[in-house]
Amino acid sequence: MINRIRLVEAFMKYVQISSPTKNEGAFAKFIKVELEKLGLEVAIDHAGEKVGSDTGNIIANLEGTREGEPILLSCHMDTVSPGVDIKPLIKEDTIYSDGTTILGADDKAGIAAILEALAVIKENNLPHGPVEISFSIFEEGGLYGAKNLDFKQFKSQQAFIFDSSGDPGQIIIQGPAQDKIHVTIKGKPAHAGVCPEEGISAIMVAANAINQMKLLRIDSETTANIGSIQGGSATNIVTPEVQILAEARSLDNDKLKAQSNHMKACFESAADQFGAKAEVQINRMYDAFKIDAHDEIVKKVEMACTSVGIKPSTASSGGGSDTNVFNTNGIKAINLGIGARKPHTLDEHIHINDLVKASELVLEIIRLS
Repeated sequence: MINRIRLVEAFMKYVQISSPTKNEGAFAKFIKVELEKLGLEVAIDHAGEKVGSDTGNIIANLEGTREGEPILLSCHMDTVSPGVDIKPLIKEDTIYSDGTTILGADDKAGIAAILEALAVIKENNLPHGPVEISFSIFEEGGLYGAKNLDFKQFKSQQAFIFDSSGDPGQIIIQGPAQDKIHVTIKGKPAHAGVCPEEGISAIMVAANAINQMKLLRIDSETTANIGSIQGGSATNIVTPEVQILAEARSLDNDKLKAQSNHMKACFESAADQFGAKAEVQINRMYDAFKIDAHDEIVKKVEMACTSVGIKPSTASSGGGSDTNVFNTNGIKAINLGIGARKPHTLDEHIHINDLVKASELVLEIIRLS
């Protein structure tokens, strides 16, 4: 029942409405109207005022026409850069950008799939239970839209997030927690040619600390990385200060805490050794989540996949998504594949058949709920 032509046209239209992170306003305004045309009650919250975006999260509700537990469908509206003036084109049943920007299938393919499913329900008067919608802002770079949702407004106990780059049918049941680590090493300046022994090189302190660290792949569940080091102004000055940005991730919250504390201890130990000072801030970006492979929500998606001829599979993710935030706030959530390929790159693309399958899956999940 999915209208392939209408779905593709809608997706092509969506990606041409620019919505880079913190500038989702034009797209949110457009999607609000589209949802209202489909009979949903739609509101925009005040999250944007808190995080510096020009709009808030979209919250929408479709009353059920039969008994059933409410379900929550979610995507994010923002895209990474370069994502302004996207020009989509179709080659051999695959949608690409023109190569100068990303495509924006992450995550507008998910939004297109959901709205098409809702259109099919409306035009065919299909019976359904209550459906709630959450389209978030500022997902890229911190999940800040979801973090500023009022979760008390939702009646749903289950959420289906359509934001994985896997094939339709992929069910992400586990995702890592992430810490961002900000470090300032403060040493002492001196003339590097005249009296270097009077200085304390912040670069040497940082190098010593990093050399002692466990980094990159720590174990099957944990990773860590030094992302950037900035400091110094001239070769003839012993560098007095450097700024370091790092991260750690783990599928296990306790392992993440241990890894982040290990990195902090390495910086502090090296600073003590050289007579410098290390200021280390550890910020938890989001917690890990894990859904049992036999849980009801997983079984529901597997049943929906089978009904529409898609092979289901469960998987773990190495990245964060709004799924982490929903689970942390008491709504059981899984992240589902939408078929976006090579997201966050100029080679991003999506096969039209995958876009159709994703929409068929949305429709069947609603039907089974």
